[in-house]
Amino acid sequence: MAEKVDYDILNESYKGIAEVIGVEAMLKIRDNYCGMQLQLPMRLYDANKLRKKLQTMDVQSNQVMMLSRKYGYSPRWIKEASK
Repeated sequence: MAEKVDYDILNESYKGIAEVIGVEAMLKIRDNYCGMQLQLPMRLYDANKLRKKLQTMDVQSNQVMMLSRKYGYSPRWIKEASK
C-alpha cells in the first residue's frame, strides 16, 4: 500500500506523521481517525489511573525517583498519590 502513496504531494500533516512513524502506520492512522481532531495529552499516563495503581503498591522511598521517571510525574506527586 505504501508504494501507492505519492509522498511528494502529501498534505504536510500527513507527511510529518509519515516521517515519524512511516507511511504504512500513517495510512492506518488516517483510515482510523480521518476527519477527527486529535489532542494528545502531555502525559502518557492518566493521573487518576496511576494514583489507583500506586495505592495498590507498597511504594518504598527508594522507588519514588524511579517511578517518577517511569511515569513522568514529580517525585512529590508520586509520594502523595501512593498514600
